[in-house]
Amino acid sequence: MWSEARYDLATAAEAFRSLGEGRRDLWRYQALLPIAQIPPGLPMGEGGTPLLRGDNLGLLLGLHHVYIKDERRGPTASFKDRQAAVATAALREAGAGEAVIASTGNVALAYSAYCARVGIQLWAFLTSRVPGAKMHEVALYGTQVVKVTGTYDHAKALAAAFAERHGYFYDRGLASVPSVESMKTIAFEIAEQMADAFGRRGWMAPDWYLQAVSGGLGPHGVLKGFAELFEMGLIDRIPRMGIIQAEGCSPMVQAWKAGAETAVPVESPSSRIFTLSTGNPGRGYTLLRERILAASGGAFESVSDDEAIQAMHTVARMEGLSIEPAAAVAFAGLLKLARQGVIQPEDRVVVNLSGHSMPVEEEALGEGWFRDLTPAEGKDEVPQDGLLAALSSLDRRVTREILVVDDLPEARQLLRRILHAHGEYIIREAVSGPEALRLAADHPPDLIILDLMMPDMDGFTVLDRLQQAPSTATVPVIVVTAKELTSREERSLQGRIRRLMTKGEFLSEDLLGEIDRALD
Repeated sequence: MWSEARYDLATAAEAFRSLGEGRRDLWRYQALLPIAQIPPGLPMGEGGTPLLRGDNLGLLLGLHHVYIKDERRGPTASFKDRQAAVATAALREAGAGEAVIASTGNVALAYSAYCARVGIQLWAFLTSRVPGAKMHEVALYGTQVVKVTGTYDHAKALAAAFAERHGYFYDRGLASVPSVESMKTIAFEIAEQMADAFGRRGWMAPDWYLQAVSGGLGPHGVLKGFAELFEMGLIDRIPRMGIIQAEGCSPMVQAWKAGAETAVPVESPSSRIFTLSTGNPGRGYTLLRERILAASGGAFESVSDDEAIQAMHTVARMEGLSIEPAAAVAFAGLLKLARQGVIQPEDRVVVNLSGHSMPVEEEALGEGWFRDLTPAEGKDEVPQDGLLAALSSLDRRVTREILVVDDLPEARQLLRRILHAHGEYIIREAVSGPEALRLAADHPPDLIILDLMMPDMDGFTVLDRLQQAPSTATVPVIVVTAKELTSREERSLQGRIRRLMTKGEFLSEDLLGEIDRALD
């Protein structure tokens, strides 16, 4: 049986308009949650997560309004804390003593914490691909862990059969009213936070909301939340939804691109991002498709595992945020949709940073992610001297010098972040053409990254003078500009620079690849 919660939205609208400062967790929106009374002692700070500006990502992509909903701040560091909090509150109201869930990790952790909090015995069916450390933490809460050698869909089938046999509650995701309703609170918070970010009173919807998807519970609930705000007259639009899946398990994306009303299950998911490996979304895709088409539209897109891993690096290095692989899928989707021009520069975009996974898998780092300072062996060597000798090995590296020339501080900051994240460069900066010429003459760099649009002396003049001076004539130059060049200007650069790159239309790996080639 498929149920959906309905409310008296006129009454709820009055409650929402008078929220004031009040509490800042998800229970702030109790008027639109299926809970009559919050169980005493249950709240642990679920919800109320910050909406962060993603200015560096925006600069990288040429997007002016990128925001990150940081769901790592919950009690178990994922957006599933919302689901577990509302679901266990409903279970406590119903007097349930036992519950069953199937999970690839985050749901099990969240439910384990909240069931322990309210005294409900939990049975968690976990796939064998869940890391041992995560299984251990689930068990720490007193959860009965059932390890299933098979896919997530196998684990769900076994969990459902077990719950039915014993008469226990089983969370069926999209078919579970408390679970869907819990996700609406993400939309409610975003609408309040967006208004605050733009200096407005009340509520404001973004143009886009992006989330990585497995079964579709998250965006389904978020879309319902925005729809209710729209019906109450609190926002003037329902955001377009960016539904992102891992390529190795993307039945929704395949169905969307084929124009199909139902998704064909993926029997053997091949993605290494196992938390998103729901091969059979069931009715979830159909409902999500119907709602997206009926609202403001959107896009279903898939990204490779490698693109997701690269996005993990990009977000960490650009914004200082460590994210789990599943969340990285959403950010990889942002990069892809921005590159395709689906998301426009002035669009207000919110990306769900759904969780923080620790420890970071070595696979995400690759080789050479650390330097070994083991001292050389020697009979007479004092340990401290050995360590100092080992430390000196860091100073014997070959370091290349790069001169960044741009009058805009935010552009220099972005380039500096990209370069520092990539390797060992000495980076010097010039804010004007004359300063660039002086620095280059005093100490010729190995590479110059040059902006064309600068006051007093533009990049074309700087390039002319660099190539007239014997000491800098052969220094390679990469031009990065926001200027739309005329055909004559483009011809004037041919054969004189390594590469012309347009700000906002390159990703860090594009620039870094060109830098590597220039420094070879």
